[in-house]
Amino acid sequence: MTRSSVQGDDTQEDAADASERAEAVRGDGDNGVGDTPDDGVGDAADDGAGDTAGATADEAADGAGNDGGKPGAAARPRRRRRALRWTAVLLAAVLAGTAGAGYLYYEHLNANIKQDALNLGDNKVAAPTPNAAGQTPLNILVIGSDARDSEENQQLGGARETFGSTPLADVQMLVHLSADRSNMSVVSMPRDTLLEIPKCTDPDDGTVYPASEGRVMTNQSLGHGGPGCAVATWQELTGIHIDHFVMVDFAGVVSMADAVGGVPVCVDANIHSRDNEGHGSGLKLEKGTHPVKGEQALQWLRTRYGFEDGSDLARAKAQHMYLNSMVRVLRENATLSSPNRLRRLAEEATEALTVDPGLDSVKKLYDLSDELRKVKPERITMTTMPNRYVGARVEPTEDAEQLFRLVREDIALDGKDAKKKPDAEPEPPADPAAPDDELAVQVRNGTRTDELGTAPGRANAIAGLLVERGFTKAVADPSVLPSEDRTVIRYPSADLEGDARRVAKSLGVPASSVKRSTDVSGVTLVVGADWREGTAYKAPGSDNSTPESAQALNGADDSACMHVNPAFTWS
Repeated sequence: MTRSSVQGDDTQEDAADASERAEAVRGDGDNGVGDTPDDGVGDAADDGAGDTAGATADEAADGAGNDGGKPGAAARPRRRRRALRWTAVLLAAVLAGTAGAGYLYYEHLNANIKQDALNLGDNKVAAPTPNAAGQTPLNILVIGSDARDSEENQQLGGARETFGSTPLADVQMLVHLSADRSNMSVVSMPRDTLLEIPKCTDPDDGTVYPASEGRVMTNQSLGHGGPGCAVATWQELTGIHIDHFVMVDFAGVVSMADAVGGVPVCVDANIHSRDNEGHGSGLKLEKGTHPVKGEQALQWLRTRYGFEDGSDLARAKAQHMYLNSMVRVLRENATLSSPNRLRRLAEEATEALTVDPGLDSVKKLYDLSDELRKVKPERITMTTMPNRYVGARVEPTEDAEQLFRLVREDIALDGKDAKKKPDAEPEPPADPAAPDDELAVQVRNGTRTDELGTAPGRANAIAGLLVERGFTKAVADPSVLPSEDRTVIRYPSADLEGDARRVAKSLGVPASSVKRSTDVSGVTLVVGADWREGTAYKAPGSDNSTPESAQALNGADDSACMHVNPAFTWS
């Protein structure tokens, strides 16, 4: 595809991006009024302006290596767009090479990396309790920004009227690495998801962004102070503690595809992603499996028109297939032949990143990539948050909460967790419990769910039950209304573990629901959504299967093939 044809496609779609940005400023409500339709007319920007990542300087400097020495290879334009920004997951491959860059280059790469605060919200989610081996899972939020904050970004993104405007987090993926490092789960959230964005405070200038009035599109969270507000939004929605974020502005993923010789992708029919009005990525492939690289790789990653129903959900599915395929290729070709090219890839990757302070150096990023590489492709599961349409937008379903719970509880989405033995009786606590009548307990009402409001009076009712059973210092704490799926008892330090266990035993709460947490100052019982009524607690049974609506794709599945919409096929 020529440069002019790409620019033509961008121009037709720039107006829709501008409309979406105006929508972000307005802060639309629950009913989608004023939203730009996603019917292929008003939302053409999804396949155009700012929606790819492109060939890097590697192509100009390594023409023979990347393009077989074809004339004009050095002049091929650098094309990068936001549809590739999800690919920060591939840092495991890119950054693996930085160790060979040499110490003299190390500080230079560190200086490339930008950082921002991890969580700009007021509410914190407790970190998961370590397993028996002392291991904890890792949760990393991968964010793709469509910011047009520089001359280069503007040239690539188009739409002059949007220069310097509020960026949108158009790609959001949660990467969950299990505590034992045996498996990885990835959950994509569609950019059109309607949810409530919490209050966020920009740490740089103290600007306070009030909580959204009603539900708005999730991609607006980035404009509320930075990536830390996207983290806060995810934590509010999912209850999942997020350890890190990686935000990618422009990534060198196409160069990665070139470096490994192309990434195999499959379509079940001939496809040409272009409609009568010129919308589409321009992708043209014959039926079957083909390795794509360069502009064809970016076309695959930005294609909506032609895949399935033409929605952003279909594009996410194609991205999952590409990512799985690239992981397999990288494992098969662990060593890149050109140290020069590898160095440039490290340069591109570090320049592309904004991370939280916990990942602010090449060493930390390399350590993270080392953890990610421990998982074999067959234990990687890619999913999309289960959703249903609300007009032109989507909202999470009950299946989404099931998916979030599995991640919270570190349950593998591929169903291949080793069968767990029945919980053994825990070791006696170092400090025994205080007498019941001397044991202080705070009781909070955490019965609220996405579908149901807080069950009234539950903190008072259970505090009263404890008093009746001899815990005379138990009191209700109405100042905090958390949301917990299951009843939990938290304690802040080892000397209170015995007290927390004693409270649990008196109520019939299992020992597995007694958690150490620095988010509480004393023994704290949170009455969860599993105990909305009555005085007898019964732990619910668990369905630990991944919902079919999550469209799980296994990382080792090399038979996956994108379905082509008949309106976009050719012969």
